[in-house]
Amino acid sequence: MASCVFCGIVAKEIPAAIVYEDDLSIAFMDAGQVNPGHVLVAVKAHAENLFELDDAQAGALLRAAARVARGIRAAFQPQGLSVYQANGKAAWQTVFHYHMHLVPRHQGDGMMLTWPAKNPPREKLAEYATAIRRELG
Repeated sequence: MASCVFCGIVAKEIPAAIVYEDDLSIAFMDAGQVNPGHVLVAVKAHAENLFELDDAQAGALLRAAARVARGIRAAFQPQGLSVYQANGKAAWQTVFHYHMHLVPRHQGDGMMLTWPAKNPPREKLAEYATAIRRELG
């Protein structure tokens, strides 16, 4: 996609500090580092979000993320690692090319996530599960 910054990085038209690359995925330093070692792992072929990935892309992306996460741990010794991925504006996606953030974490680093748990009853959870299974076939 011509106007996609990540497609430009994949095509080597836009400079990036590349950490890892294989046939289907690429990992590079996020220009907006939350903490040192913050890496983005993206699919090479343009896919806007998780819903557009095929099984091969999804598998390659998670393999790359796990490999890069181990590299982050060895290089930066973080106390933890947050993995963040957003799909659509309502989920705060800002670059519409599928990617995930690997963010090294340290106590008191200022990164926060609000998780307003609704805690529905088990019957409602079972209803939700049935609806998803029905769609999976």
